[in-house]
Amino acid sequence: MRVAIIHYWLVGMRGGEKVLEALCHIYPAADIYTHVCDPSAISNSIKSHKISTTFIARLPYAKKMYKRYLPLMPMALEQIDLGGYDLVISSESGPAKGIIPTSPAVHICYCHSPMRYIWNMYNRYYDSSGLLTRLMMPPLAHYLRTWDVATSNRVDDFVANSATVAHRIKSYYRRDAEVIHPPVDTQAFRPVATSELEDYYLLVGELVSYKRPDLAIEAFNRMKTKLVVIGSGEMLGRLRKIAGPTVTILGTQSFDALKHYYARCKALVFPGEEDFGIVPVEAMASGRPVIAYGRGGATETVVANQTGVFFETQGVDAIVDAVERLQRIDFNPSDAVARAAQFRREVFVDKFSSFVRKATGSSTDLLRARAG
Repeated sequence: MRVAIIHYWLVGMRGGEKVLEALCHIYPAADIYTHVCDPSAISNSIKSHKISTTFIARLPYAKKMYKRYLPLMPMALEQIDLGGYDLVISSESGPAKGIIPTSPAVHICYCHSPMRYIWNMYNRYYDSSGLLTRLMMPPLAHYLRTWDVATSNRVDDFVANSATVAHRIKSYYRRDAEVIHPPVDTQAFRPVATSELEDYYLLVGELVSYKRPDLAIEAFNRMKTKLVVIGSGEMLGRLRKIAGPTVTILGTQSFDALKHYYARCKALVFPGEEDFGIVPVEAMASGRPVIAYGRGGATETVVANQTGVFFETQGVDAIVDAVERLQRIDFNPSDAVARAAQFRREVFVDKFSSFVRKATGSSTDLLRARAG
């Protein structure tokens, strides 16, 4: 089969790009289409494919200001010529699924989430925006929602990265979705001996408001307990101002440093609601338990009272209580490692390949349909 993969933008290597890497492994001859590409920010395995960009890439400062061009992205997607492809896979979080596949190509959308800034997190983005953005957001979001729902009919089959996202797809698009969790490189992480554990808790991730890193810092300030924070983002400056003497904010760290901190922490603290959440799986692969907000993807990866504990409200008191509950539980690192292994890359490859085979039929049937 000739395969095209449409990915919203290629400006870093986060969870969506890890999925794209796995898709490139499954389909080594696939062509990639995206709005904007920064070759210096993506892996060699992605760069080895033919990558084509939309006209968004030719607009001023597109590599850094691509989100400002969101209103133009529907038009850009619809100008992509997908003639001659048998299978089209859209990787959706920003606009990607709105392409126009040509018959009889099968269009499968792997959805990390319907666009958060126009759906489930619209009000959070609106409240945190400046005056001009708030004036523009209501009509723009209305237009994008209408287009987003309409283009869901261009998808033959949806795959969601979690049951949480499958529920959103059902709510917004009225479509069912197969749940296939994204790949995690669990084999890159290793537990250490108990004697090597250190006296700190760990928070890892992008430091943005919806992930609620401020709650974790306030909780550990109150407990006067050590917390190490790894990551960067728009809240970095504010968090450094509120961090007490027991909180260390390291900013961005190398992968080797990240693995070191994962393996030696008392537990990972995960205060936000994520679509899936790779970070808790990486912590479990390192043999460490997770203290997580009991909503979203973490509820599908962390096993309560076996590989972690949950708190039910996003608040300082709830985090403090969860830390105290975790201290009373005797966790077995091997349970965490075994749980994490269920999300390894090979599992994703097998499940996604099997789903595509069922969705498309054999490649021979597709080629005959095209010829006939």
